[in-house]
Amino acid sequence: MSEAPFVHLHVHSEYSILDGACRIPGLAARAAELEMPAVSLTDHGSLAGAVQLYQEATKQGVKPLIGCEVYVADDRKAQQKGYAHLTLLAESNAGYSNLIKLASAGYLEGYYYKPRVDWELLSNHADGLVALSGCLSGRVAKAMEENRPNDAAADLDRLAQIFGRDSTYVEIQNAGLDIQQRINPMLAELAATAKLPLVATGDVHYLMHEDARAHEALLCIQSGDSLKNPNHWKFDTDQFYFKTPAEMAADFADYPEAVGRTLEIAERCSVELALGEILLPKFPLPDGRDAFDYLVELCEKGLQKRYDSVTPELTERLRFELKTIKEMGFADYFLIVWDFIAFAKRNGVSVGPGRGSAAGSLAAYCLEITDVDPIRYDLLFERFLNPGRKSMPDMDIDFAVAGRDRVINYVAEKYGRDRVAQIITFGTMMARAAVRDAGRVLEIPYGTVDKVAKLIPEGPKVYLDDCLKPGAELRQAYDSDPLVKEIVDLAKPLEGLIRQDSIHAAGVVIADRPLTDIVPLQQKGTDQEVGTSRRSGS
Repeated sequence: MSEAPFVHLHVHSEYSILDGACRIPGLAARAAELEMPAVSLTDHGSLAGAVQLYQEATKQGVKPLIGCEVYVADDRKAQQKGYAHLTLLAESNAGYSNLIKLASAGYLEGYYYKPRVDWELLSNHADGLVALSGCLSGRVAKAMEENRPNDAAADLDRLAQIFGRDSTYVEIQNAGLDIQQRINPMLAELAATAKLPLVATGDVHYLMHEDARAHEALLCIQSGDSLKNPNHWKFDTDQFYFKTPAEMAADFADYPEAVGRTLEIAERCSVELALGEILLPKFPLPDGRDAFDYLVELCEKGLQKRYDSVTPELTERLRFELKTIKEMGFADYFLIVWDFIAFAKRNGVSVGPGRGSAAGSLAAYCLEITDVDPIRYDLLFERFLNPGRKSMPDMDIDFAVAGRDRVINYVAEKYGRDRVAQIITFGTMMARAAVRDAGRVLEIPYGTVDKVAKLIPEGPKVYLDDCLKPGAELRQAYDSDPLVKEIVDLAKPLEGLIRQDSIHAAGVVIADRPLTDIVPLQQKGTDQEVGTSRRSGS
């Protein structure tokens, strides 16, 4: 492990939507550049960036620390505002599993403006988690700020009872706020009295110091405000960036042990994600029938139906494909897909003829999963399934929009609603959108901004840097018009950041166990609330 004296344990990425501005690849690279042995991710109520952090940090030779800043309410089911922040880090795979359950329950059971958990949930899912008492919006710090030391002590004791004294830390921060200077000595004294360790964190919302302006604009996008409004929502300092170990040591010169303790926490946290595992459910069959035998039966019937004359070549091709399907363990997968497509066709839902490499499968054609004859068009099965590389079959199925919900509902009823979910998708600010958002928060007239946006070609892979190459129309306007330069300079750091989440139009997950045993679930809320704290995020 590196001799770096500090590890960031409280970090928000762009998955803290319109609040965090750290892109995860850059975050991992910056941690490696600073020779930090580990880096955390603690997005607001969400684990959406956990896998990406795991992959990117591992690639950079930095240990990924997976966490979440949860919203704690007294009663998650009460339809009333009021919550506090709590920083949780997964110490083990059991802890990561509990984080998944907490994050999921926050949306599925506790959503009211924010995905909230409560003390009951924390008590039920505390194993394997390290708890830091939270930022200024945490219960302990808030009680100290409001001169309620007895309440602060009681809240801290409650955390220690839930997570254990060895896994509960008093969190202090220093982003240059006067209130932090006032309460940090009080928090340190509380930690000493309670005989609990003190740990220093940075409430990281953007990567570099110079990103503070873009982050302020991001908050304006969230709140629908403008930078020109003197009362717009913003953080009170420009110190919420990914500071170097030396900067953190200077910020906490009076608490060197709290800085060093970040290494202690990083060393004890170790999560291993088993990525790429295939978790197929079993296709339900009566009387203990074997899935592969049933698949063979269906395919042989389909072969007779599809072809007027079943030649030895057809029989041999089907036998080869079925042998491959059996060896790779995908019999249940073919039956699952066959079943919901058959349901759709029986119920008048239009189904596409099939796209991609699945069209090369005679078995899929016999099952009427696809309607393209692979023999007639000399299509290769090996492009679809190859024994030399075990990966999930890729069957692109198109359903008519009008009937898609009925198919999804059928699958959910058949395999269990806790095992079926649609996929989340994240919409990002592409070049034109970033320019329009930048112009709006700068209060530049729409007509002017629209002219600038239209200098950017339409398309999915159009970037501002490409549009600013010498000779490009946007570059000419950028060099000649200070207003265009102001818009583009603000748009560039916003480009590519996540702007909203939504439900994927088609992607559905079916698992062999409750999904909350594997991945965090999110239910889209109807109420929206912008942040109100000007100190530490919403």
